[in-house]
Amino acid sequence: MKYGYFDDKNKEYVVERPDTPASWTNYLGDTNYGAIITNNAGGYSFYKSAAQGRFTRLRFNSVPMDQAGRYLYFHDKDSNDFWSASWQPVGKSLEQFKTECRHGTAYTKISSEYKGLASEVTYFVPRGKAYEAWMVKLTNKGKVTRNLRAFPFVEYACNWNAGDDLGNLQYTQYIAKMSVADGIIDHGSNINMPEMPEDFQQKDQQRHTFFAMVGAEVSGYDTDRDVFIGRYNGYGNPEVVQKGECAGSLAEGGNPCGVLQTDICLQPGESVEFAIVMGIGSAQKEGAEVKEKYTDLSILKNELEELKNYWHSRLEVMQVETPDADINSMLNVWSPYNCQITYAWSRAASLVYAGVRDGLGYRDSVQDMLGVMHSVPEEAGERLELLITGQASTGGAMPVVKPFAHKPGEEKEPDANEYRSDDCLWLFNAIPEYVNETGNFDFYLKELPYADKGKDTVLGHLRRAIEFNLERSGAHGIPCGLAADWNDCLVLGYEGESVFVAFQLRYALAKYSEVAEKLGLTKEVEWAEQELRILDKSLEEHCWDEDRYVRAFSDKGFRFGAKENEEGNIFMNPQVWAVISGHANREKAEKAMNVVHDDLYTDYGIMLCAPPFEKSNFDIVRAVLFNPGMKENAGIFNHTQGWGVMAESMLGNGNRAYKYYKSYLPAAYNDLAEVREIEPYVYAQSTHSIFSKRFGSSRLPWLSGTATWAYYAATRYLLGIRPEIDGLTVDPCIPDSWEGFKVVRNFRGAVYNISVSNPNRVMKGIACLKINGEIIEGNKLPVGEEGKEYQVEVIMG
Repeated sequence: MKYGYFDDKNKEYVVERPDTPASWTNYLGDTNYGAIITNNAGGYSFYKSAAQGRFTRLRFNSVPMDQAGRYLYFHDKDSNDFWSASWQPVGKSLEQFKTECRHGTAYTKISSEYKGLASEVTYFVPRGKAYEAWMVKLTNKGKVTRNLRAFPFVEYACNWNAGDDLGNLQYTQYIAKMSVADGIIDHGSNINMPEMPEDFQQKDQQRHTFFAMVGAEVSGYDTDRDVFIGRYNGYGNPEVVQKGECAGSLAEGGNPCGVLQTDICLQPGESVEFAIVMGIGSAQKEGAEVKEKYTDLSILKNELEELKNYWHSRLEVMQVETPDADINSMLNVWSPYNCQITYAWSRAASLVYAGVRDGLGYRDSVQDMLGVMHSVPEEAGERLELLITGQASTGGAMPVVKPFAHKPGEEKEPDANEYRSDDCLWLFNAIPEYVNETGNFDFYLKELPYADKGKDTVLGHLRRAIEFNLERSGAHGIPCGLAADWNDCLVLGYEGESVFVAFQLRYALAKYSEVAEKLGLTKEVEWAEQELRILDKSLEEHCWDEDRYVRAFSDKGFRFGAKENEEGNIFMNPQVWAVISGHANREKAEKAMNVVHDDLYTDYGIMLCAPPFEKSNFDIVRAVLFNPGMKENAGIFNHTQGWGVMAESMLGNGNRAYKYYKSYLPAAYNDLAEVREIEPYVYAQSTHSIFSKRFGSSRLPWLSGTATWAYYAATRYLLGIRPEIDGLTVDPCIPDSWEGFKVVRNFRGAVYNISVSNPNRVMKGIACLKINGEIIEGNKLPVGEEGKEYQVEVIMG
């Protein structure tokens, strides 16, 4: 079943049916002022942090899941009928209520028509501002005069701390105090306390937000939710909207809201425009300033265009044209946009994450950077430095880095039971990618502090990361899993060993050796190569099991992922990383990847492991908590899917790499929305596998490592456009059915127009490479001059 379509020209996804299987969301704003909005105008807004700065309320896991929201209600004075500009919350019959939602790049537009009254509401956050705007246009498409009242509504959180607001009612129900100044609503919290802007995490300080209307006259207001909604009513039938008149309530304690009333008379064919602005600051100061600024609504319209141009320029750093329309829609708009949003908010703000997970999860955020290096290299460099300073002097990492509170060199060293064995090994993916994208090789020599004490060069930080795992190895010479090894459901501790992390460590040693050699550090090269040889020997002697690599060893020597096991006898991670790390020879690589295909591949992606765990020891295998076929218990964990694409591409298996990529590509399931359920334009954390009765159903959209690795695998390995320190490598691995493809890639200020043809229908290999008509040897494009365009012809063969 289909609920919408991709509008590639406007870089939008259009939701044609509002009754989607789940709330389909979009993100507004930036890391200063952020917001989530759904196709029915649900969602919430927050300042700096969804956990500690959430000033509008979301009822987590409610029915429906996106309430409350940014609602605009209408009351017809002549008929006493009422409805909302979005289908929900009033929910008029879809036979009479026609609507579409256009989710774009950091803006959402909801257009509806009900009984001859058309409404358009466009929601966005002007760039760099600490407020949002709802631009409204109403048109009378009927033949009679319409006398209306409009009521924009938002429900406030009492305390900006999301946990306290919903979980500590004996406190939060007594701290709100609402007021109205010159038609602008002021939402005050803890107003008897001082303001402490220098201490954002102090939740008990005085805070204010404003709610104003521009371009229309305010004729009434309400600020008490219980008065506005009425007893035993809901968002779908507020008492004030039914009656058609605000009560002028001023909340003092209880549950505050913001409601403004305006009267509208529209002749047939007539339109009217106005806007709502809501944001941080008092009504008397910031609210009044913002209202004055937008007396001319054209300013707001121009800011919307500026926002679109800003986002579109980010996306245009790389554009593709392939024979697959689904891939084009994703790679040109939604995949890089998904990466940008995940990079911005890590795992902190969605309808699924409650918002109590604050800051940047270390391992997640380091990986997230791989999807944005090409589009925002300077910004990514700053984030990378921040995360490097989240590494402790032990070589391990802080579990979470909070940008608004982080103090490098002064943080407490993490407890031993907080360390995850994979955390800092992701730096070996992110740092070389940054250096290759920017050409800034001196970055390796930059000195940065550790989180707790001391400082070192970036190269020194990398060595310390390697030493952290070498110093914590087990009986088989394999790194210990510690609290977790990427898989949070595999608790191996300080004696159990992770084969997956061993392959990560091998990758790290190879990268370190490569960098040290370029820096002329002979002793460092010798050290890394020696450790790599020792690790390879351990992997060969202890981890190969006929046609697969085992996943881990328990502290008692039990082999997880071994062929003889009743449960979990094959895991995806060690097979694909044996290839990615460069450890497996061709024969073993093909055997291992064939087992992945035969035992783990499904129509909706590759399962993390199989068969599922139902009897295993919970102390180690926490996946047994989940139902079979869900998440880490033999579910399709989408974070890993890109690794499968990468491994098969490295082996030259373009048909299989393409099949894997399409199996979890959101756009490929646009016509199966009733199965996948979540948004068809963004990636999900996990999908239920064949061991579940809900095979194909996906969960947790937007904020997941899937976004980054999917984009990275498709652009760097399937299409094969990879940045290197000395140029741009062209190394595609495509299905043999493709005649070719095109890529426009901006690299260090030069633009490469790359045209790839595949006359012999091969999957991999370059027969000829031309730049501006000149044949060049190999498959690497030299670094071009900034501001110049280069025409690149590639013939595969």
